[in-house]
Amino acid sequence: MGLTARIRTRDGWAVSHAVVTVTDMTGAQVVRAEADEEGAVRDAVVLVPGAYTVIVTAVGYAPVASSAIVTASGRAEIGTVTLARQGGTELPPPGPWTVDPAHSSVGAVAQHLGISSVHGRFTQFAGSIEIAPDEVAKSRVEAVIRADSIDTGNAMRDGHLKSPDFLDVERHPEITFVSTGLTPATGSDRWTVHGDLTLHGVVRPVDLDLAYLGTGADPWGGTRAAFRATTELRREDFAMNYNQVVQAGIAAIGTTLKVELDIQAVQGETLPQV
Repeated sequence: MGLTARIRTRDGWAVSHAVVTVTDMTGAQVVRAEADEEGAVRDAVVLVPGAYTVIVTAVGYAPVASSAIVTASGRAEIGTVTLARQGGTELPPPGPWTVDPAHSSVGAVAQHLGISSVHGRFTQFAGSIEIAPDEVAKSRVEAVIRADSIDTGNAMRDGHLKSPDFLDVERHPEITFVSTGLTPATGSDRWTVHGDLTLHGVVRPVDLDLAYLGTGADPWGGTRAAFRATTELRREDFAMNYNQVVQAGIAAIGTTLKVELDIQAVQGETLPQV
């Protein structure tokens, strides 16, 4: 075997579409080989002993160049080459990902009586993520939440939240989010996801502050990626103006809502059967 290399992301995952190009000291190309599905490059060409330049490229990643010395054996063992996302940004491997509701949470926090917080969550939701291979900013996110799945741990309060005073689940059974863009924030693993949120029958632009937490294998042979996202919503922006004022003018429920998303997504268009 003449040329061997392993191409990986910073998370250790194979870059199956990588290309390794080897040039001699005159700049002439002597080898061009593509990585297989495991990110491995194997080419049987026997090289003339000497110094060479190795360039590794892949769509969506910053190219890497290094020097290599070929010995009398004619072999060039490059070893493992780590590629970083173009522009220093990190996201999971390109392609479709499916949100796993069993290992994700969609929560919200509202102020109560000006002194404490009420925590709630939606128990029924679904979502999909498409990581663009060529330009990360073109990646897409879509999600739908069953409005009547709100759970704050109190049946009476949940009933009121489902009523026309708030979510009005009979008329507006779904809450949806469709992304319209993605821009990098501070740090290579942080993003701002721009999108349209439909809540209580009102569509408003909303930005999610997103952190990519990493990628790893699961026990069922799949690959999973984890994210955390937060945003703040004003109830009045979505025509939910109900409020009860108690003593000293303090509102029973705050006007803002903090949304907290902990998302685990599985690589592929469907969830595994477990």
